[in-house]
Amino acid sequence: MAVTDEAIEKIKDMIVSGALRPGDRLPKESELAADLGLSRNSLREAVRALSLIRILDVRQGDGTYVTSLDPQLLLEAMSFVVDFHRDDTVLEFLAVRRILEPAATAMAALRISEQQLDALSAQLDKLGTEPSVEELVACDLEFHKGIVQSSGNSVLCSLLDGLSGPTTRARIWRGLTQEDAVSRTLHEHRAILAALRDRDADAARSWATVHIASVEQWLRSTL
Repeated sequence: MAVTDEAIEKIKDMIVSGALRPGDRLPKESELAADLGLSRNSLREAVRALSLIRILDVRQGDGTYVTSLDPQLLLEAMSFVVDFHRDDTVLEFLAVRRILEPAATAMAALRISEQQLDALSAQLDKLGTEPSVEELVACDLEFHKGIVQSSGNSVLCSLLDGLSGPTTRARIWRGLTQEDAVSRTLHEHRAILAALRDRDADAARSWATVHIASVEQWLRSTL
């Protein structure tokens, strides 16, 4: 394992130093192994590991390439990892989301277009006043994703996209067990949207905080 770690570090150094750039094809396995002083087996293991986290792209019959290194691509690995969370860590994921998402919502208030606002409004209208819990959760995910994408920060967007999965189960629990969960969620969504239309970053941040904190507070009382 230590040999594979060394191989990973050497490839990483090549990318960080600029010797390999996004989109570049890696030298042939035999040549790269010799240049880095590695065995072909350890190099192969390193390439396999780096491809799993979207640093490298192995194309059968064509070679191995450095990916675009786009934040959204790289952070896909985080989304995969957080799916293995334990139930007792859901609150921690929600706490991180409560820190990041209100900031993204405030940023969106200054950047979101009228067309995007209309799309969010249409989404809420389509949902109606008495959606099923499953419909509400699906809409909630898309609603917040649309807002965060409007923040203009791709890293923040990718982080929050990865964090949304672990909290989905908590939202469903809440919808199934808390009487006014659906109406409260719909009200909070409308309040966030109104703040965005007013270009009021402070109000948008506050309503987003209330929205996430209410789920967190409910879950804390049930654990």
